Amino acid sequence: MFTYQIIIEYDGTNFVGWQKQKNSPSIQETIEKILTKILKEKIILYGSGRTDAGVHALGQSAHFISNSKIDNKFLFLNSINFFLHKKKISILRVNKKKLNFNARFSAKKREYKYVIVNRIAPLSIEFNKAWHIKSILDFELIKKAAKLLEGNKDFSTFRSSSCNSKSPIKTLEEAIVKKLGSKIIIIFKSKSFLQQQVRSMVGCLKYVGEGKWDLKKFDYIVKSKKRANCAPPAPAHGLYLFKVSY
Repeated sequence: MFTYQIIIEYDGTNFVGWQKQKNSPSIQETIEKILTKILKEKIILYGSGRTDAGVHALGQSAHFISNSKIDNKFLFLNSINFFLHKKKISILRVNKKKLNFNARFSAKKREYKYVIVNRIAPLSIEFNKAWHIKSILDFELIKKAAKLLEGNKDFSTFRSSSCNSKSPIKTLEEAIVKKLGSKIIIIFKSKSFLQQQVRSMVGCLKYVGEGKWDLKKFDYIVKSKKRANCAPPAPAHGLYLFKVSY
């Protein structure tokens, strides 16, 4: 028996998300079918975490257990990507791991990136790859608000009602806000996140950037622990699972 980790890049636009669902295309099931075909045995793929419908990944991590030893990684990657590329899924790397490696439970840090394009002109190249916001956002104010999210706290305000996490208390290690031309890029780093936490935080940061909330109001919203106080979540298509560290 061998345990392998794969690093995955995908465009989540036409998928219901990572997790398998009946009668709907998922990233997990799509890759499983190809692995089963190539390795000639039933393969079950375990991801580092779920991504919602429409969310993308630049560095999703997953593992599977196989009876087959992958000696030629170049041949393996060529074969699997031949079948996956039309689905807009790419396997970037394959790594042999210890038998007890688990893509989800062995992870020490996850990084999500959210991309906003702040301009009047509509998106062409980045359509369905970023959140297009026409109104001018206050970048410096967004940076200050993002810093208020850092630390160990109760993130109930940003928790989806369908979230099955045991506790709303998480430690957000870092919230980084960058500006590249008309792009505003927000990066969040934590060991784990609540369902819709990142999109909900970005939605609230947008309210700050638009001047609907000042920093005092934003801080109150965070500390209220009430989902009803949260701004509408940012759309899924601007979100990327950027990196998983072990």
